[in-house]
Amino acid sequence: MSKSKTRKGAAKAAAKKAIQPHEGPPEIVKSQPREELCVFAFRLTAEERDAIHKAAGPAKASRLARTLLVAAARQDEAAVRAILKGIQATS
Repeated sequence: MSKSKTRKGAAKAAAKKAIQPHEGPPEIVKSQPREELCVFAFRLTAEERDAIHKAAGPAKASRLARTLLVAAARQDEAAVRAILKGIQATS
């Protein structure tokens, strides 16, 4: 004999009740003000993109590009040299 449909429905309802709603991030994250950001995009060749990813390491290419571009735009030669030195150490 197979189970009746009403038992299956009751089991699904019980499973839904057991799932707790997501509470969101901890209060520490909520209390920090978010920086207002915008998108700055430019086109690269696949070779250039791969070189940036290789230099930056896993999941850090955007951070590297942003930091380097801002340092160059601000004419912060010391920061640019520090970034380049960090890249040479990881390569």
